[in-house]
Amino acid sequence: MDSSISNSRGQSLLLGVQHVLAMYSGGVLVPLLIGTALKFSSAQMAYLISVDILMTGVATLLQLKRTPFTGIALPVVLGSAIQSVSPLINIGSTLGIGAMYGATISAGIFVFLIGGLFSKLRVYFPPIVTGSLITVIGFTLIPIALLNWGGGDLSSKNYGSLSNLLVGLVTVMIILVLMLFAKGIFKAIAILLGIVGGTLFAALLGKVTLEPVVTAVWFHFPTPFFLGVPTFHTSAIVTMIVIVMTSMIESTGVYFALADLTGRDLTSRDMANGYRAEGLGVILSGIFNTFPYSTFSQNVGVVRISGVKSKQPIYFAAFVLIIIGLLPKFGAIATIIPSSVLGGAMFVMFGTIGVQGLSMMRQVDFSSEKNMIIASLSIGAGIGVTVYPQFFQKLPQTIQLIVTNSVVVTSLLAVTLNMLLNGKTSKINEKGLK
Repeated sequence: MDSSISNSRGQSLLLGVQHVLAMYSGGVLVPLLIGTALKFSSAQMAYLISVDILMTGVATLLQLKRTPFTGIALPVVLGSAIQSVSPLINIGSTLGIGAMYGATISAGIFVFLIGGLFSKLRVYFPPIVTGSLITVIGFTLIPIALLNWGGGDLSSKNYGSLSNLLVGLVTVMIILVLMLFAKGIFKAIAILLGIVGGTLFAALLGKVTLEPVVTAVWFHFPTPFFLGVPTFHTSAIVTMIVIVMTSMIESTGVYFALADLTGRDLTSRDMANGYRAEGLGVILSGIFNTFPYSTFSQNVGVVRISGVKSKQPIYFAAFVLIIIGLLPKFGAIATIIPSSVLGGAMFVMFGTIGVQGLSMMRQVDFSSEKNMIIASLSIGAGIGVTVYPQFFQKLPQTIQLIVTNSVVVTSLLAVTLNMLLNGKTSKINEKGLK
């Protein structure tokens, strides 16, 4: 009995580590991009990345644990929202670092307050809408996977080198072989084993260095307002409110995808609790000088591939993130994973997310030309603005923030076209959303 419990916890821990690795590069990408653009010192960057990882774990726990007002209690992982990069750089460079955090805290309060109202919009998200959204989320992430597979830096002379392509290919092959032929825990942690195997192969090619681990400090504790005291500017606040609302739309799609995977019937209260938990996470990110969090779609692929739909691995993932955030030297181990390895693993995961969206649309009657138009235009537009965001380069910057976001474009088009062609309906899906 005890041995069985121990084995179960051990497997959940490994699955938790797999979730961490799935979101790690995306999670640290936001602070890296913003910190570099704003010319943070090495000490500031060290704090920024460590506390971002730690608060990601805290924000994830807020979603996992249901309370009367917060927590959707699905296997979700939160991380820094990539759509916040450009606006935060603009705010920080023009109004100062404090303005970034004042706007972030304000946006978090906004999300918490409107969570209940936003959940009432569920009738506008039938399978034709949510399926289109999840499809776009998955397939528009593929370029990020390929960017990393090639080496992560387009300006590098080694980008797309044969060694990078080979390392990514080996990673993909390991994952696919395990997914197809392995059983039990080895099948469940196929991505983790693929990343480990890919990293070992890369080490044989001399592409792994332990220097980040050697130079990292052992312990770091987060300090409120360490980088700057928040200041409040109306333009910055309005900008960040727009950004967090796009995150809420994306999170809605992820909630539906996970509910579909786990067989859960979501209620309005579930959705409101999920939004409020994200709002709290955004508030905390501003207080501790990190950046807004949203539900990570990458981890939907991990849930689908592993087949493990319980929350226990996510609890382990959250605690691992907190430990990594407190122990930078330990966390630095994850930084030695080559970009090409992560790219190969991302390629498999993001593809499964896109297919999950297509799977959700099996309920849709595509013999109806109306549904065909809704899906084709919303998915096509979402992918299109991802490939050519310059299409809207003559529009004001604030509008560009909205219309170049594939998730927002897909959501707005799918919802609007569904209302115009099919009418407002309360039939969310066969499972129902009460």
